[in-house]
Amino acid sequence: MSSNLIYIIPVFGVVALLFTAWKSAWVSKQEVGTPKMAKIAENIADGAMAFLKAEYKVLSIFVIVVAALMVWSGTTSGGGSSPLVGLSFVLGAICSALAGFIGMKVATKANVRTTNAARTSLGRALEVAFAGGAVMGLGVVGLGVLGLGFLFMAYSSMGWPVEKVITVLTGFSFGASSIALFARVGGGIYTKAADVGADLVGKVEAGIPEDHPLNPATIADNVGDNVGDVAGMGADLFESYVGSIIGTLVLGAALMNTQGWSDGYGGMSAILLPLVLACIGIITSIIGTFFVKVKDGGDPKKALNFGEYIAFALMLIVTWFVVQQMLPAEWTISGATYTPTGVFIAVLLGLAAGLFIGMITEYYTGTGTKPVMSIVEQSLTGSATNIIAGLGVGMISTCIPIIILCIAIIGAHHFAGLYGIAIAAVGMLSNTGIQLAIDAYGPVSDNAGGIAEMADLPKEVRQRTDKLDAVGNTTAAIGKGFAIGSAALTALALFAAFMTTANIESIDISKPLVLSGLLLGGMLPFLFSALSMNAVGKAAMDMIEEVRRQFKDIPELKAALAVMKKNDGKEMSDWSSGDVAVFDAADGKPEYSKCVDISTKASIREMILPGMIAVLSPVAIGFTGGAEMLGGLLAGVTVCGVLMAIFQSNAGGAWDNAKKMFEEGVEIKGKMYHKGSEPHKATVVGDTVGDPFKDTSGPSLNILLKLMTVVALTIAPFI
Repeated sequence: MSSNLIYIIPVFGVVALLFTAWKSAWVSKQEVGTPKMAKIAENIADGAMAFLKAEYKVLSIFVIVVAALMVWSGTTSGGGSSPLVGLSFVLGAICSALAGFIGMKVATKANVRTTNAARTSLGRALEVAFAGGAVMGLGVVGLGVLGLGFLFMAYSSMGWPVEKVITVLTGFSFGASSIALFARVGGGIYTKAADVGADLVGKVEAGIPEDHPLNPATIADNVGDNVGDVAGMGADLFESYVGSIIGTLVLGAALMNTQGWSDGYGGMSAILLPLVLACIGIITSIIGTFFVKVKDGGDPKKALNFGEYIAFALMLIVTWFVVQQMLPAEWTISGATYTPTGVFIAVLLGLAAGLFIGMITEYYTGTGTKPVMSIVEQSLTGSATNIIAGLGVGMISTCIPIIILCIAIIGAHHFAGLYGIAIAAVGMLSNTGIQLAIDAYGPVSDNAGGIAEMADLPKEVRQRTDKLDAVGNTTAAIGKGFAIGSAALTALALFAAFMTTANIESIDISKPLVLSGLLLGGMLPFLFSALSMNAVGKAAMDMIEEVRRQFKDIPELKAALAVMKKNDGKEMSDWSSGDVAVFDAADGKPEYSKCVDISTKASIREMILPGMIAVLSPVAIGFTGGAEMLGGLLAGVTVCGVLMAIFQSNAGGAWDNAKKMFEEGVEIKGKMYHKGSEPHKATVVGDTVGDPFKDTSGPSLNILLKLMTVVALTIAPFI
């Protein structure tokens, strides 16, 4: 029976990939629009692919070197490991990179087709944008289940004990984590360098929108949306998805050994359960996508939420029956008795924690909420008070998500022990397919709005894309909260798996080595954040200088900017014919490719050091200080990393939406303030500070703590 189930699991990965192929083909069949729209979209797609090619060229060297070391150590270490752990590492890296490539490819197709659909209706535009996101979401879970399921099946057929099978499988998670870190860090540096250049020089200095066709950084900015929020987010959740399953496999194997179960699954029900839940999540996510629909005048957010809630409800219903059927009626560990119902409650707690953290994130970052309004009001007195308010909102926003995580962790442990914590992480990530589809919808709709602006489409088109984009900003913020929560639970599951593999029963923080490891781990998120933020600063300076140079040295751009300032506040239909001619002469003159090249080179150059710190720190501490000191390091990086990630992501999101409220017009103390006002300029500064918070260092910390834990798990048999 168990062997049959092992063979069935990869089939669900294939089903997910077939769904992505169908959705991708459907998106490709939609009309592109005008020749100008097609040209803009081509520039964005070319820039995105240029970045991926440059990034993957560097990462391929890293993957080859690390895989060779793993093969060598597996060959020389004897029976505890295997050179095939290197193969698992390579396949994990390939699947993670492929997930990013698939998502990026379809997102850069869907953006212009969403713009074209918005020329006719909001509902059609949502359908196209969400289809593009669904390819990313189901592609990630499909590759995760197919990769893990295939390797589990292949290694099990070699006659190895299940512990060795799982040890070799940890290489897959390590490969996924490595690519995810570089994708997040590199993508975050890319997108924020372009965004800061477009904002500061375009909006503040030149007085033109960031998506205006005369802004040389606008193509790089739109490429960055895909690089950071499609490929980066996809790699992040792919890593969490795989890592949570691997952690549960390790703890399931330990549970199997202590219980000596004899069930219909060869005593492997606790090991197979996370893979089965992942398969169920694929089907429920696919079903949920069919419920995302909106009519003109409707609310896209409600449509997206409805699809997610359908998937959530179906997941719970099916999980109840699967858990009751697969697990024994009860089992006892250290005097505590557990049941399948307890495992189900742990899954429920994981799912609920993910939803609630998303809701709290929306409260602290959403347009018009009390925390964001506090930043808006304090912007009346300038940039300094805007930044103080944003920092305060970010710090206080850590409170409730951490309480939610603590409840989930304590509750899951109470009902199902350490295995419960790991299965809660799997539960939180079980609907990753539709969750990531909703996240990836955001950058697609953001790009669609940019293309509408650059292609000079009618105002009603931009109004429709703005409505989609506003919802996309919220879903992106919720997605970041979900990613952080899932990272915390996944890291905890991997940490428990590390302690099990390294034969550590408890860690005494009064020991000098352990306490030193704890302090070093707590320091690393600050060092990592500093490196990534400084990288954004350096890259942004290069971008700003390039945009300024083009505005100064290209005569047609210089003349067009002068004409725009002269006619500020007027519709182009009211301009003189001479002014229109000057403006039209600047069309096509910005050198977009130079800005794209600056972001690409800077992101590749600057991502190396933070990435190497994440990989080498646990190796150095593990082999010099031992397993307990390494445990202290992991505890420190997990606690500080989760808090810093929530703080930075929420502060950045709140600053961003405070700026957007001024751009839409906001009333404060009976007076209306609009775009271009002094308080608006203060929020632009705050948003520029917050950009690397929410899109570079904050999200990258998710991967830092997971990668360090999975590296520790990989080297545990050797220390």
